[in-house]
Amino acid sequence: MALLTRRDILALITVSAAAGVRPIRLGAQAATPRRIGIIGSGQQGGSLGLLWAKAGHEVLFSSRHPDQLKDLVDKAGPNARSGFPQDAAAFGDVVLIAVPYGALPQVGKDYAAMMKGKVVIDVGNPREDRDGPMAADAMARGTGVASAEYLPGVRLVRALSALSFMQVQKEAHRAGEKLGVPVAGDDAEAVKIVAALVTDAGFDPVIVGGLSRAKEFDRNTPVYVKGLTAKQIREALKLPPA
Repeated sequence: MALLTRRDILALITVSAAAGVRPIRLGAQAATPRRIGIIGSGQQGGSLGLLWAKAGHEVLFSSRHPDQLKDLVDKAGPNARSGFPQDAAAFGDVVLIAVPYGALPQVGKDYAAMMKGKVVIDVGNPREDRDGPMAADAMARGTGVASAEYLPGVRLVRALSALSFMQVQKEAHRAGEKLGVPVAGDDAEAVKIVAALVTDAGFDPVIVGGLSRAKEFDRNTPVYVKGLTAKQIREALKLPPA
């Protein structure tokens, strides 16, 4: 693994005002580098993409205005590039969707066919005040169940949705016990891949179960954005010890 130069270190601590993301802590390099397309490169998607790029994954940040992502790409370094959402859907063997939940049905209509058979991480959280009646429906049924209907044919995993972007930016790779991240999915191999990406981002994955159990870490649950360790999440969700 190449050593970081002084220039690399300075680049890492530069704050990108345009992207609105804070400096990140460095972690270990990924054991299995992957191609990750990010649909929605705001605070959450941008922050996670930075962590993955620094861990050695190839990342394509996307936006309807990719020219506005230049600062974010520059900060992420040589493993990152930008494009349109369709470019991210085509590029990634893993795709992160980090858009307001109300936009998820349209994302599915536009790109589900391009993402068919790919591992897709959904981090959006429904809010009725922003997303309308579909949010109430998703909360009632659970986001894992609802999102699967909007994204047919993908290997869907709910993960990194119970962290705020501030926690992503400030707590990744922290010393001591890492923050826990609940992970739910029906495809065991997809869950394994996403759990490894959670580790690469600097957090401790907690496998909760299938998509129907994602409801247990949706908004307003006892583990949502509470800053819990993996052990505390297991206790709160009555999961067996690791």
